[in-house]
Amino acid sequence: MNKHVSPKMNRRAFVIGTAAVGAGLAIGLDIPFGGPAVVRAADGSPEIGAWVVVRPDDTVVIRIARSEMGQGSLTGLAQLVAEELECDWSKVSTEYPTPGQSVARKRVWGDFSTGGSRGIRSSQDYVRKGGATARVMLIQAAADSWKVPASECTAAKSVITHTPSGRTTTYGKVAEAAAKLTPPADVKLKDPKDWKLIGKGVLRLDTADKTTGTMVYGIDVKLPGMLNAAIKDCPVFGGKLKSYDEAKIAGMKGVKKVVTVGDTAVAVVADTWWHAKTALEALPIVWDEGDNAKVSSASIAKWLAEGLDNAQPAYVGNKNGDAKAAIAGAVKKVEAVYNYPYQNHATMEPMNATALYTAEKCEVWCGTQNGEAAFAATLEASGLPAEKCDVHKVMPGGGFGRRGQTDYVRQAVMIAKQMPGTPIKLLWSREIEEDMAHGRYHPITQCKMTGAFDADNNLVALHYRLSGQSILFSLRPEALQNGMDPAAFQGVAQSGEAAFGYSVPNLLIEHAMRNPHVPPGFWRGVNVNHNAIYMECFMDELAHAAGQDPLEFRRKLMSNHPKHLAVLNAVAEKIGWTTPAPQGVYRGIAQVMGYGSYVAGAAEISVTDGNKIKVHRIVASTDPGYVVNPAQVERQIAGSFVYGLSALFYGGCTVKDGKIEQTNFDTYNSMRINEMPKVESVMVPSGGFWGGVGEPTIGVAAPAVLNAYFAATGKRIRSVPLRDQNITFA
Repeated sequence: MNKHVSPKMNRRAFVIGTAAVGAGLAIGLDIPFGGPAVVRAADGSPEIGAWVVVRPDDTVVIRIARSEMGQGSLTGLAQLVAEELECDWSKVSTEYPTPGQSVARKRVWGDFSTGGSRGIRSSQDYVRKGGATARVMLIQAAADSWKVPASECTAAKSVITHTPSGRTTTYGKVAEAAAKLTPPADVKLKDPKDWKLIGKGVLRLDTADKTTGTMVYGIDVKLPGMLNAAIKDCPVFGGKLKSYDEAKIAGMKGVKKVVTVGDTAVAVVADTWWHAKTALEALPIVWDEGDNAKVSSASIAKWLAEGLDNAQPAYVGNKNGDAKAAIAGAVKKVEAVYNYPYQNHATMEPMNATALYTAEKCEVWCGTQNGEAAFAATLEASGLPAEKCDVHKVMPGGGFGRRGQTDYVRQAVMIAKQMPGTPIKLLWSREIEEDMAHGRYHPITQCKMTGAFDADNNLVALHYRLSGQSILFSLRPEALQNGMDPAAFQGVAQSGEAAFGYSVPNLLIEHAMRNPHVPPGFWRGVNVNHNAIYMECFMDELAHAAGQDPLEFRRKLMSNHPKHLAVLNAVAEKIGWTTPAPQGVYRGIAQVMGYGSYVAGAAEISVTDGNKIKVHRIVASTDPGYVVNPAQVERQIAGSFVYGLSALFYGGCTVKDGKIEQTNFDTYNSMRINEMPKVESVMVPSGGFWGGVGEPTIGVAAPAVLNAYFAATGKRIRSVPLRDQNITFA
């Protein structure tokens, strides 16, 4: 029974969904206006609060507002609701509500955004209350039918029991009556010690459909009468479309129309994707690339390097004491400059969206990390009010932050608006250099670090000067604080969910903001990734300069940071730090805090010929406060290491003539299964808070390996990716 229900794409559902304002293909809510108080799902089953639908056969449908993109949040969120609902887990399925329905109901499902490892941690409270509310209503309905106090009744596995008499009934039998009750104003949530489902490694709800190929992704959407669109945008960010010669492709097979999309792009609409793509490749296009065509990786690097100069302005994100004065008067100082490149999200499924526009209704079907943002983009591009628009979420084939943006949604609607009444599926292509060349990239940065010691080799000062892009400046300027991007300090912040884990008497951490024309984005792990590399590799440099063991050096600076220290100790114990490594094997260690969680990593590697690395083993420890599904946490740690190590060895985007050079997997590679090390995880949840899981451990993968590489070779690598250093997997 366990599964996720995707929107049905048959003709009947299509007609129903496009005919009724606010109706969704997935759940088709019948929302009463002055009628009965029962809200019903598409099959007529009653809704028990916004989060739960109970059918007569006792099956339970749990609404999931956040997006599932491989991280397991769909299953985890369902566990949270089911825990409080006390339903039979074997009879649980899930479905996505639509943002249009949510807006119509005063945002009853809360935040649809899925990023920053927030899927569970920032919605756990209200989704659990949704489950608890439904449980209370179901129990009350049963008590009313028995004419007994609800306090005498209990619920477990979708069965309600009147304790004094032993009478029982099921959720399905009382659901109709429960749906008519007024939800309680407040409900009490379980104490974590009483959890039965939370903390269990239950099987994922989306695995079966993904394994059998029945899962519907955005690229799979098919609607009656649908046409396909291929698009080409100006290859230089900031450039514009100057002209194109439509006559050159007139008469090509399947072509229906050529349209401009804004002032930067042109699209070909055809009967099949192949015909659209082929015609677009043959279409002569002239671009106005502008001054950005003069920009290169070298010019960007030079500009960022200038930002490392202390004379240049910078925002201070973390400070105590007087680091500059302490460095100036120190007995010994150590200095290093590191850099980190643009990184592409490189989702396996290219960006795509299907849109249907009429003067009375605009609907979009797409994989998205933020249904409400996609909804807003639909409103903007269509020009229609909210009650005439909706977005139907389908599974995305990878997100990693990229599908939090809505450029592809906006383009699909703009094309569909030029062909009213016809569904248009827009698919970005990698072959014609659209998908990966028009990303929103991990920000490019450089960092200059200086540490100072006293005569006893105690670290007395640390100056960390970051130069590079701000994501918020580009995507959310309203979130800047007096011009400063607080997110730039993730992992080295003074406090909060990504706080610095060391105590140094004199500390200065600052950011010289410099924003090249290539747009940055929230790339999985975001600023924690480069900040962890810079700080944790430099911590090893400082330990080496002081003649101290890297673990012991860190421990001395972490006495005031017990949770940071706890995960570091856990990973050190797991890797066997105090025992000799096997012959020819070397170890590295790192720690960081990100997204509300404390994480540490340790790697064992060997090196042959000085440039071939075999990562034998990599270990992570994490304290996310609470662990909802330990099996899924283990998978996320392993997946994080795939992402972090791929970026370390193979990633990195370069700029030539203003354009991103890496446009497909032949030039932007990913590690293969034979290169993957053994992954071990240690969970040390301390409770009392909710941290993220999907992103934090990415940050410790690269520094753990880089520090191990130094232990093996005596060489420091301060520039990523390793392919540029002629270093590969063995």
